[in-house]
Amino acid sequence: MIGKSAFRRLLATALLATATLASAETGVSDNSIVIGQSVPLTGPAQELGIEMRLGAKLYFDQINSQGGVNGRKIKLITLDDGYEPDRATTNTRQLIDKDNVFALFGYVGTPTAVAALKVSNPADVPFFGAFTGAEVLRTPFNRLVFNVRASYYDETEKIVEQFTSLNVKRIAVFYQNDAYGNAGLSGVEKAMAKRDLKLVATATVERNSSDVAAAVKTLIAAKPDMVVMVTTYKSSAAFINAMRAAGSAAQFYTVSFVGSRALADELGPAGAGVGISQVVPFPWSRTVPIVRDYQKLLAAGGGGRDVSFTSLEGYIAAKVFVEGLRRAGKDLTRDKFISAMENLRNFDAGGFAVNFAPGNHNGSTFVELTIIRKDGSFLR
Repeated sequence: MIGKSAFRRLLATALLATATLASAETGVSDNSIVIGQSVPLTGPAQELGIEMRLGAKLYFDQINSQGGVNGRKIKLITLDDGYEPDRATTNTRQLIDKDNVFALFGYVGTPTAVAALKVSNPADVPFFGAFTGAEVLRTPFNRLVFNVRASYYDETEKIVEQFTSLNVKRIAVFYQNDAYGNAGLSGVEKAMAKRDLKLVATATVERNSSDVAAAVKTLIAAKPDMVVMVTTYKSSAAFINAMRAAGSAAQFYTVSFVGSRALADELGPAGAGVGISQVVPFPWSRTVPIVRDYQKLLAAGGGGRDVSFTSLEGYIAAKVFVEGLRRAGKDLTRDKFISAMENLRNFDAGGFAVNFAPGNHNGSTFVELTIIRKDGSFLR
């Protein structure tokens, strides 16, 4: 028989273990933090998902090799959604209900992010660093959502400001017929209205489609001097080639989500002169500390992939996420993580400034304009 004192010790141990289990945060163990990601790894937008994941993994793997964050290694679970909202919804449910993730990280795309939030918001799961500048992730304020990059409003304002200052006023928009495209269209319209201007025409393409014939017919008739594109790289390339074949001499400019490296590859020499707004530092620069660190890790563990704006964005988002985990401390909870992020004021990620606050989860407004050269490289 067990003695009374021994029984009491066993009971106390059992109660302590029960209390520890009850207080442990979902996705957090003594030696790991599990986070989830749904991105396109297949389909016409796959390069965006592959590169976003690659950049994040480069940083997470480095942190894990150094012992992790406060003794815990980061485990990133990535699922393929093909850039389709329904699949993103299914993936998000799996990540939350079956994989029990601590947070969602680095989703790619507006329609997929919107679908995911319908699942993650009710579950009180943080949604961090999505590859989208849509206003729907910014307004109204959502305590669970943290945006590292600038918004599409920031990008389209910069584009319109640049070209209207050069007296280019006949501007049209070619946009994807979904939440992403509408977000970009709204940004251009807002920037034009600020200058008492209106678009000469708009035309659409369906998500994951390169059927641009109707759009080209509409915009050729409008004779724009410039077309702002809010689509992905395959449909953008198809549109540019078709517009030029139809005789258009318009300037083409697109927002960062297009996937700059993928668009340049898709266009080849025809990409010369196409403009792209960017929300991260120039990934070929050697003067920016975070870019140098990223280049070094990519050369060692990037599987031969070239540097790109998209994988750099994944790397930056991962670094900011890890800083929040560090500041949240050893007793990590979602609430402590959110509080830590909200106190990340004027954080220097290595030449890239991020600033969060209670009531403001938009970390950056940085936008830079670039142009594709004939050889597929980029000029800023």
